[in-house]
Amino acid sequence: MRLAGRDNWWLLLLKPESGEQRVTTDPAAPFAGAAGAAEWPPARDLCTDCGISRTEDPRACGRACQFIKPDYPGLEHAVHGRARNPDIADERFFGPYQRMYRARLVPGLAGAQWSGITTRIAERLLTTGVVDAVLTVRPDATDRWKPVPVLVTDAADLAGCRGMRMGYAPLLSLLEPARRQGIKRLAVIGIPCQVYALRALEKELGFERLYVIGTPCSDNTTTANFHRFLELLSDEPEQITYLEFRADYRVELRFEDGSVREIPFLDLPISRLPPDFFPLTCRTCVDYSNVLSDITVGYMGGEGDQWLIVRNERGQALLDLLGEEVQLREPGSAGRRAGSVKGFLANVERAAGGLPLRRMPDWLRPVVSWLMPRIGPRGLEFARARIEMKAIETVIHLRRERPRRLRSMIPDHVWNLVTPYGLQPEPGEQRTSTRMASPPVAPERPRD
Repeated sequence: MRLAGRDNWWLLLLKPESGEQRVTTDPAAPFAGAAGAAEWPPARDLCTDCGISRTEDPRACGRACQFIKPDYPGLEHAVHGRARNPDIADERFFGPYQRMYRARLVPGLAGAQWSGITTRIAERLLTTGVVDAVLTVRPDATDRWKPVPVLVTDAADLAGCRGMRMGYAPLLSLLEPARRQGIKRLAVIGIPCQVYALRALEKELGFERLYVIGTPCSDNTTTANFHRFLELLSDEPEQITYLEFRADYRVELRFEDGSVREIPFLDLPISRLPPDFFPLTCRTCVDYSNVLSDITVGYMGGEGDQWLIVRNERGQALLDLLGEEVQLREPGSAGRRAGSVKGFLANVERAAGGLPLRRMPDWLRPVVSWLMPRIGPRGLEFARARIEMKAIETVIHLRRERPRRLRSMIPDHVWNLVTPYGLQPEPGEQRTSTRMASPPVAPERPRD
């Protein structure tokens, strides 16, 4: 979370962007999980502790990890029947898809982060008998913000899994316990690094049927860091029950007494966060939109509603389970992202070089806070901007901190996104076995 200069005043995104369940990593923490799962993960470089290293064969990480040598075209073809088509503008950003929607569950589910689409799909999968279990996260018994992996077999128990989590959750460590319990048909709700590993090992797992509900994910942090952030937002952080970064450029806080507080993005205590608030893994992730899920449920392109990306026929079947409970309409797109992305690039380069970031004058903040939801990128243009920013972050931070990883970690489609902004692969940084599927495309003028 870095406050950029004048051209990037609107994008201060702390959280993993998702539908309801959210997870990230704290590899230094123990895990009190199911029998057979390792309490401590083996030491790994650039590890988000998806859970594979805690299984009976931790060496599977070498085949499964998106931070080693990801093969997105191959897995996209295996999951969706084809890789992304760069001639379809939005597939360059969001990966293969059939349809995108702005959606809302009616009525919404109490306790859900948004309207509850992710949870409701999972409930319907269980009540209709489509799956035997849902692999997701619930809150820790002593910390509402800490996620704990759980296998749910009773739809009623999913109510306890609603809401935002921030922290460490080795979700895939429960795949082996699921098989030992005789589960044949499984649904998984996960973030991109978990879903990539799941897809990479899918043929080895032996499940008869696998449904993947993916949530987009951006800059994440540990549960401990998140508590420190809450302490900067309120004198009574323990009373906060809900936190959400909204599409109107405000953070909404809800408290146990029922009160609600809204904080403009520009008033967030960004400068008081430690430099390592976000781990390098999250700053170098190349899959914001969870391209290997059957259906992606988030908010970034939803303009206040939820954002659905139906990626294949299985994803459509998941959406169909909701019937008339869900209201669907075409997603909107407004504003221009290019200036903001260029400002973000400049500030990331300054930060990576050890220079201080440019800060907006205090007198200008109220004005810009008023302008952001009116003239800043909105809807799909907001999502496109975030995808480009994550791609830029990946290149710059890997060059600085893990230069030998660029060649293996960065897929061609990421180079295709950053090249219009002047970030060209240097000799030895791009894989020689593949080529860009199409020439880089300059940022297009958005459709208002």
